[in-house]
Amino acid sequence: MTLSKKATCNSHGQDSSYFLGWEEYEKNPYDQLHNPNGIIQMGLAENQLSFDLLESWLAANPDAASFKRDGQSIFRELALFQDYHGLPAFKNAMVKFMSEIRGNKVKFNPNKLVLTAGATSANETLIFCLANPGEAVLLPTPYYPGFDRDLKWRTGVEIVPIHCTSSNGFRITGPALEEAYQTAQKRNLKVKGVLVTNPSNPLGITLTRTELDLLVDFIDQKGIHLISDEIYSGTVFDSPSFVSIMEVLINRNYINTDVWDRVHIVYSLSKDLGLPGFRVGAIYSNDDMVVAAATKMSSFGLVSSQTQYLLSAMLSDDKFAPNYVVENQKRLKDRHAMLVRGLKAIGISCLKSNAGLFCWVDMRHLLTANTFQAEIDLWKKIVYEVGLNISPGSSCHCHEPGWFRVCFANMSEDTLNRAVQRMKAFVETARAGFSQNQTRSGSRRKAFTKWVFRLSFQDRDGRER
Repeated sequence: MTLSKKATCNSHGQDSSYFLGWEEYEKNPYDQLHNPNGIIQMGLAENQLSFDLLESWLAANPDAASFKRDGQSIFRELALFQDYHGLPAFKNAMVKFMSEIRGNKVKFNPNKLVLTAGATSANETLIFCLANPGEAVLLPTPYYPGFDRDLKWRTGVEIVPIHCTSSNGFRITGPALEEAYQTAQKRNLKVKGVLVTNPSNPLGITLTRTELDLLVDFIDQKGIHLISDEIYSGTVFDSPSFVSIMEVLINRNYINTDVWDRVHIVYSLSKDLGLPGFRVGAIYSNDDMVVAAATKMSSFGLVSSQTQYLLSAMLSDDKFAPNYVVENQKRLKDRHAMLVRGLKAIGISCLKSNAGLFCWVDMRHLLTANTFQAEIDLWKKIVYEVGLNISPGSSCHCHEPGWFRVCFANMSEDTLNRAVQRMKAFVETARAGFSQNQTRSGSRRKAFTKWVFRLSFQDRDGRER
């Protein structure tokens, strides 16, 4: 008996080098004591730098951790069925936290918030709400490899890339937006919207006001939607500061306009709070129909009542939440600087960034040729020979070979140091090999030149002049 087309199709994206690197890591994971020669995971954007702050709060608030209220157990209350609209206390705490991250420059209405099981679910749910199978969304490149799964696999929606280049630091431009739109038109794809990550994954940069204004003007002109995935908004550790798309709309007096209803935000606690395992995501939309439809769809991926209760207490703590954000950003800045400094010392540069849990690393000079095949060959060496799982730019649909995403916040300082030392040894070996090849090549050139010189001075019967 045959299975469904969905079960047998190969459009999930699991065969991407992004996911294949994970598989190799899982076969041979690094452990400082038990497997020191294993693969170090630098392809996973997890934030483990501030777990001690979370654990300290849990220890100081045993009632929340034990599902108690005023010392009395509420386990039975939380164990029973809950409305999929979510616990009001948690939704209030979420919008408050979202505002705090944005410097309280914008306020969010809990009635316009839809809870989902992580940002993956939030993005897919929004696509289901905004587009039909066979229609398209535009995405700036490079973009998070998981979007090929999240946005396309079950929805049937197509992704059309907005090609950004290193010549301007991979910034979004008007011509690039228009070119992507026209490409979709030529493919007979109806464009329903643009999706951006701000701060960017994998670039680790915040969108400028110029880019945000450009995006708003573009969707206004085309009559399409804009999804702003802001799950890294609390990881901005350096200037310029984060600017939410909602702040731009308010400053430009778009409140209660058609555009106001066509801009949607995705958020999550996976990156800012370092809790991907808790599966807490959210959609924020000013469109009542989108909120209603997304809320119905959320029944397929709810956030547990126990999780909501625990985190509502944590995020409502007026002392903990703001202090956590500040301290976490400081730690991210220090760890980011450590990686950039270590790579720079061995001749590898990074795109200047100010946010995220990763660096966008330039290894074009290590390629044997300016091709994506050469990039994959280099990536395989780094995974199998160096023992580092990093993500090649091609998995992020980067238009230029030789860029890699390297994560730094999911490991200890000692592990990061070891990763840099491994990379240093690899680069030095590669340079030595290149130098030897150059020497051999030079010797061959000298021999060839001498032979040509001798030949030119021989007479017709072979005798030297």
